[in-house]
Amino acid sequence: MQEKSKTIVLVAVPGVQLLDVSGPLDVFAEANAQAGREIYRLLVATKAPGPLRSSSGVQLMPDRIIEQGFDEPIDTLLVAGCPNAAEVPADGVVLDWLGRRAPTVRRYGSVCSGAFFLAAAGLISGRHVTTHWAVAETLATRFPDVKVDEDAIHVSDGPVRTAAGVTAGLDLALALVEEDLGRGIAMRVASQLVMYFKRPGGQMQFSRKGEAVPVGRSALQELLRWVAANPAADHSVANLATRMELSPRHFARLFRAEVGITPASWVEDARVAAARHLLEQGNVAPKQVAAHCGFADADTLRRAFVRHVGVTPADYRKRFASPARMSG
Repeated sequence: MQEKSKTIVLVAVPGVQLLDVSGPLDVFAEANAQAGREIYRLLVATKAPGPLRSSSGVQLMPDRIIEQGFDEPIDTLLVAGCPNAAEVPADGVVLDWLGRRAPTVRRYGSVCSGAFFLAAAGLISGRHVTTHWAVAETLATRFPDVKVDEDAIHVSDGPVRTAAGVTAGLDLALALVEEDLGRGIAMRVASQLVMYFKRPGGQMQFSRKGEAVPVGRSALQELLRWVAANPAADHSVANLATRMELSPRHFARLFRAEVGITPASWVEDARVAAARHLLEQGNVAPKQVAAHCGFADADTLRRAFVRHVGVTPADYRKRFASPARMSG
């Protein structure tokens, strides 16, 4: 007897990121094609009937309206994100429905900033989750009982499945396919969609969050701009304090109070940021990058780069450098 198909529901709200919805659905649809039958029954659910406008302007037509007799069994419930999810209060009707339905499904989760809706509904308290790197800190601050991994591409914790930003929804969906149907079909899906079966590295390699930004009083901002423009110079506390005409101890206290981290940490941030820009050019060897950016040697650069970006300088260059520049 053929097993009944699993109903997967993607919840979308106004301004939804289209790829948060269409990406996972395409993975599940391809799994159906590879399996030769309807393993997954795919539905998009919204609060109101009629077309839903996405952040790109494209409109979606929902299959179900959450408060209009939508009580059929759900296997997997995912909430899609939207660019302003961290700023706009979640709709109470949507949260109430999620709070009622999520505990009844086999697994539930989110794509990108959809994690904010799960958190607001009280569905991920005490859980390990991820979300887009740009709002991960906001999620962790607003919901301190949620354990946020800002580097992970996707995270599984009990019945909860969460994905990082946008395209990571495809990675999460592929992981769910592997979970349900095995490695063989999941690999065929990845091959057909021309995507990584397991994406190398975490999402911090795409992040610009780690770049050092001048903050604090104007004199300190001027100093930080000078450090960023001259990463190879000797930026010891003593030298930086001299430029500010302060004692090293006073300077260190002032810096920590104004910037929130130590001078050494900020200098390393600035040097890694400079190294990223050079590696993106594709025509500078790691040893030269290290020298230009103030690292003692290529190995010191590598260790700092892995700490901040999550991948080695060589891997970063392969993924982000211009092909034209790399071949030159």
